[in-house]
Amino acid sequence: MSKDTPKIESSQSITTDEPQDLHRLELQRRSNRDDIAELGLLPYGQRTDGLISLADAHKAYDESADSANKESNQARKAAKRENPEAADADLPAVIDDRPRVKVAGRVVLARDNGKLIWLNLRDYSSDAFQLAVSKRDCEEQGFALGKKLDVGDIVIAEGPLTRTNTGEVTCWVDTLTPASKCLIPPPEKHAGLTDTELRYRQRYLDMWVNPETTRVFMLRSKMMQTLRRYLDQMEFVEVETPVLQTQAGGAAARPFFTHMNALDIELSLRIAPELYLKRLLVGGMPRVYEVSRNFRNEGLDKSHNPEFTSLELYQAFGNYETMMEITEGLIRELAVLAGSETGSEAGSMPFGDLSIDYAGGFEKISYSELYKKAMGFEIDEIDKARQEATKRGMKTKSEDGTPIADIFVINELFEEVAEALIDPAKPTFVVDYPAALSPLTRPKADTLNNTIPLAERWDLFIGGMEIGPAYTELNDPDIQEAKFREQLAGVDDEESTFRNYDEDFINALKVGMPPAGGLGLGIDRLVMLLSNSRTIRDVLPFPMMRPQANS
Repeated sequence: MSKDTPKIESSQSITTDEPQDLHRLELQRRSNRDDIAELGLLPYGQRTDGLISLADAHKAYDESADSANKESNQARKAAKRENPEAADADLPAVIDDRPRVKVAGRVVLARDNGKLIWLNLRDYSSDAFQLAVSKRDCEEQGFALGKKLDVGDIVIAEGPLTRTNTGEVTCWVDTLTPASKCLIPPPEKHAGLTDTELRYRQRYLDMWVNPETTRVFMLRSKMMQTLRRYLDQMEFVEVETPVLQTQAGGAAARPFFTHMNALDIELSLRIAPELYLKRLLVGGMPRVYEVSRNFRNEGLDKSHNPEFTSLELYQAFGNYETMMEITEGLIRELAVLAGSETGSEAGSMPFGDLSIDYAGGFEKISYSELYKKAMGFEIDEIDKARQEATKRGMKTKSEDGTPIADIFVINELFEEVAEALIDPAKPTFVVDYPAALSPLTRPKADTLNNTIPLAERWDLFIGGMEIGPAYTELNDPDIQEAKFREQLAGVDDEESTFRNYDEDFINALKVGMPPAGGLGLGIDRLVMLLSNSRTIRDVLPFPMMRPQANS
């Protein structure tokens, strides 16, 4: 028995009273668990050092060492046949320089051939890695354990690597120990776990049955590491700003509210970190970013979740063109990483039926140009815009009959009609949005006298989704104050409820904020694009779900 596998005393044996309504398959698994304990093993394992991933174990295979071992075994057997009376010491020595590995994984296939048990393990790095548990070569206790294993059990195996006659790299196990007993039978072999609701509610089961789920989450983690490394190299400093806020700001969105008992005050959960990050620019930090968890009490669909992750960064003395350069470089870097993990090329990344090119230069088109292309008239032809909106059944008046501001009618048409013209296979910057839509953005100086003044803002669209905006930040406190008040007017009552005037932020601008560029990118949507996941729920380990009736 391995020194890592202590005997357990009889007092440690599992002696639970079984519920009467357990499924017969679970009862059988519980019985196998008790049998494992009777072998003197811990069914739920213990600390184990020196483990490597199944993928690394597979890579460790040494064909020359394996061949030398097989040849020396054959030579020894041949010598024994020729001289059956020969002492073992007189026979040719067995050469065994094969790499030994120690691995852990979940059993996904078990075949018992009597004196030889075949197991396939799965971990985060590999769908299947083969073990051979031989009665001749494995410890007696380990071989007995192999007889009691169920699909889903987690085990630890140690032994040399060989290649079978069918060409499969295999760990020829000499030590096998339990790590955790699985009491739940897996989904049916042929049906698999196809119930979408169940996949999201029981993500742990989804990850067991569908290895691609785990690969997406691992890719997401690597993307975050790459993102931080990229920004660190550009001398951005990662910071943290409050999630609980006395006033939600930085976006026009419906917040979640909560109550703080200690101070007896109402608080909202963060909808965006923008205004706090800008306060840091005022304080003298030149380049800051935050990977922030944001919360918006709004709808759920394939690209929206009430809590989501975004990257926001600000660079003093930059502008929205600076942000365009950073964004294109960052996304290209992430695409190269994702391609290396998925076997794709950055110049041709799959997303559903699309093949998206991240290697080439991103497209660029102005808001006004795209609007005219879609509508057939200019952005400042207000009467035509209202007529078109009415024809399409869009809301043009508040509940009290007050006309909704022209710019919101125009933007409704833009979002419904013009955005559909953007080629989803080509990353595209839509630049120079109407200034009235961007109260935190510096206006374009040469459009101030236009009917519809424009702002130095862009939005990036990829794969039919908006990935995020960027701005040349407004740092004039008087203009900012006027824009806050302007945005609170001209919208319907419900929408105006969730637009705020932040007096302290205005005070911060009065202290003086350097000219700056600012950027916000939706991390979840980027992961969707680069992992070829068509819904945001597939890239969130635990997406929001409606509680089940019996919860």
